[in-house]
Amino acid sequence: MTPPTASLLKSPPSRDGIRLVPLSADHREGLRAVCAEDVAIWEIYPVNFGLDGFDAAFDIMLARPDRIIFVIHDGDALVGMTGYILTMIAYQTVEIGNSYIRPAARGTGLNGRLKRLMIDHAFASGIRRVELRADSRNTRSCAAIRKVGGVLDGVLRQERATWTGHVRDTCVFSILASEWPNPSTAG
Repeated sequence: MTPPTASLLKSPPSRDGIRLVPLSADHREGLRAVCAEDVAIWEIYPVNFGLDGFDAAFDIMLARPDRIIFVIHDGDALVGMTGYILTMIAYQTVEIGNSYIRPAARGTGLNGRLKRLMIDHAFASGIRRVELRADSRNTRSCAAIRKVGGVLDGVLRQERATWTGHVRDTCVFSILASEWPNPSTAG
């Protein structure tokens, strides 16, 4: 089978009120405001999109050729960011990462709808394995990944140092195309 190309992933469909727009310089101030709504969360993220680190992190994100990053719109409101990490695309694997949702949108079902949209789109684009990773301290993200169908493959001990200097253990979850429900029946 021919490996999927990143170009197939760049235009996910809109669904359930969610619209993903490729990140551009025009999103800087809107995303800055959304990321500033939860300054404490950046302590458990590998990169600091908080007040003092936002501009540097945003510029690096824009320049990364191994990522397709989107701002998330729920209706007309910008509510966060997410993306596909393409380091394993030649093997029909992508990671969904760089995800952040503003506090007011958490617990509303948005994250589940968003992840199902992205997973459906990845599999429709020829991907056979979707990975999701989270800091082992981020119990909320780990629970959300399990809820959408992620299976814990394992924990990579001391996998990376975060911007704070903390050496984190990373939980690696996966979903296989063969396990995924038909997009028309996904709830």
